[in-house]
Amino acid sequence: MGTMQPGETLVLGMGNPILSDDAVGIRLARECQARAGERPHVHYRVDCSVGGLELLDVIAGYDRLIVFDAIKGGGGPPGTWYRLTGESFRETLNLTNIHDANFTTALELGRLLGARIPRPENIHIFAVEIIDNFTFSEQMTPLLESAYPRIVEEIVAEALALLDEPVCISP
Repeated sequence: MGTMQPGETLVLGMGNPILSDDAVGIRLARECQARAGERPHVHYRVDCSVGGLELLDVIAGYDRLIVFDAIKGGGGPPGTWYRLTGESFRETLNLTNIHDANFTTALELGRLLGARIPRPENIHIFAVEIIDNFTFSEQMTPLLESAYPRIVEEIVAEALALLDEPVCISP
């Protein structure tokens, strides 16, 4: 039996910083990075706006993925957030691009091509219900902005707890 290698984790903030509420994923990833401090085997890409197959280049080589993104029509009021895994994935705004392969398809293709892609149970998605992702603004909507301090405390606490857990890597 070989020695257990620590897994590599990528923390990804999805969204667009100038499209109002769509910035929530980027803001959460930045906050997570600030609170987590330097940790071995944890890498950040806090402002990712690529989707579909382009995401493969971003996530290849990692064993665990923690994603912050926006969602519309998830069921709850704005400011509600959901914790999903690669197994329970619902289409979030930025992981889905109608003009491109969706996230699940991209992951499957990556695996078929032999890329080192996180297993579904090692993909953790924190999706925040938003109102507006069409208005050019560096501010989120007042409702989301007022919910943000609560959202950040709840979500970042869960993300930091995940970072404290070792990644299970098995062939």
